[in-house]
Amino acid sequence: MAGMTEHPVSLRLVQIRLEAQDIASYEFHSADERPLPPFTAGAHIDLAMPGGMVRSYSLVNSPSDGGRYVVAVRREADGKGGSAWMHSTPRVGALLASSTPANDFALDEDAAESIFIAGGIGVTPFMAMARRLNALGKPWRMHYAARSPETAAFVHDLSGLAQTPGAVEWCFSSVAGKRLDLAAIVQAAPVQAHLYCCGPAGMIDAFLQASANRPADRIHTERFGAAAEAATEGGFEVVLKKSGRCFPVLAGKTILDTLLDNAVDVQYACMAGVCGTCQTGVLQGTPDHRDDYLTDEEKQSNKTIMICCSGARTKSLTLDL
Repeated sequence: MAGMTEHPVSLRLVQIRLEAQDIASYEFHSADERPLPPFTAGAHIDLAMPGGMVRSYSLVNSPSDGGRYVVAVRREADGKGGSAWMHSTPRVGALLASSTPANDFALDEDAAESIFIAGGIGVTPFMAMARRLNALGKPWRMHYAARSPETAAFVHDLSGLAQTPGAVEWCFSSVAGKRLDLAAIVQAAPVQAHLYCCGPAGMIDAFLQASANRPADRIHTERFGAAAEAATEGGFEVVLKKSGRCFPVLAGKTILDTLLDNAVDVQYACMAGVCGTCQTGVLQGTPDHRDDYLTDEEKQSNKTIMICCSGARTKSLTLDL
């Protein structure tokens, strides 16, 4: 199953709840009576969908909730089908396959203070983080930007989680075009605080610029997709070393598109260059890296590539497939 682990977790959908305009939460329990694998705050699961689609969703419930996984999904009008399927098809009682939880956006539980900056559905990983910090008795604050109160998820839950008045600052662009002042938020943050940002690309970029002078180990981001556009210019070929097959990558196609079109079984999930599932070894040629998963050193080595979004700077790219 593309993008899934060898031993997927069998889940049963037990509740669907409307959280905001175009946002619903989905609560899953184990479908086979086996205990669900544990998770940590900031973790996500990959859900398998028809047609080989796999989508990653942050777990919003407390890591101490050992018997359930809860995710939230916003319907994306211009998405690639995953959110539309989740909003239209699954019903209570449905069985879905999931990966075991993974965490690329881990919470530093020893931080003196945690400051969360959320844009829209980017609030989801912070729900589990806030619950975990409350359990530990650690302070946190949140700045939450959304188009309007109607499009902001978990408003009631966050009001209950807030430990002090004003712990959650709401910023709605429908109110006189109000926007978060990221530079001011970062500047006002204590030196020892850890800052987390999850949201659209523009917010992430502005946050990273505002926090450039702070210690890198106290700055944490999670993107919905890579900052760079996917490489779809085409004009090169991919060679599969193990099978000897060779395919031209045409304009408008990614390497992943090309491989799937030719029935090559490869692992993938986010299709946006952020999750790492499709990481593939490079044996010859120079990749055109477009992802936000590999480190700068890994990109410079040219030994691996994220085939969902990256391309080639050479006429041929030989992959370890």
